[in-house]
Amino acid sequence: MRGDPDLASIGGALAHPGRAAMLMALLGGEQLTAGQLARYAEISATAASNHLRRLLELGLVTDERIGRNRLFTLATHDFADALEALARVAPVKPVRGLRHSHASEALRRGRTCYDHLAGRLGVGVTDGLLERAFLTKRRDAFTVTRSGRVWLAELGIDVETVAQSKRSFARICVDWTEQRPHLAGGLGASLATTFFQRQWLRRLPGGRAVVLTQRGSEFLARELGLNAS
Repeated sequence: MRGDPDLASIGGALAHPGRAAMLMALLGGEQLTAGQLARYAEISATAASNHLRRLLELGLVTDERIGRNRLFTLATHDFADALEALARVAPVKPVRGLRHSHASEALRRGRTCYDHLAGRLGVGVTDGLLERAFLTKRRDAFTVTRSGRVWLAELGIDVETVAQSKRSFARICVDWTEQRPHLAGGLGASLATTFFQRQWLRRLPGGRAVVLTQRGSEFLARELGLNAS
């Protein structure tokens, strides 16, 4: 027999600022080393290792050895979704100095939310898909229209294949910085992956922020009417 969910264990994991910062870093969807996470959280390497050990024990992160590196990532899409939802209701920490201000603004302009696009860029892409009638919006999910299927197929995205995966297909995710919907789920992930593969998008070093390349800006302006400047 299964008991009630142990919400206190999740709350305990998030209660320490260092652990919370590392989890938010992993929300970008990349595999990161303990050293990278320590720098992001501004804690010592020893403290980072101890915190990661606890997160592993709770099953909130997973690790993988690649060569000499031990890489960490969030354990599940569901936990990533939960973190994003908590970020929407959490109080905003004051910005400390110019470097933090620049980093915060970069996240607001564009970032990955685990494996899909978020920030003004993610919301803008979603708005463009809706305005071009490639998507329609329901209460908690998007639906791909016939013209949307054709457009996505031209990008190499097979809607039927994506829809058959075990995860949600075209989920509505309310952006924690913009407080407006962006496209998540398997379709959002496929779109972000395509953008990276076609080099329309690149990651900024040291965080979750992403920016469009010149080719990406031209594509989105032409196809979705998005002005990303």
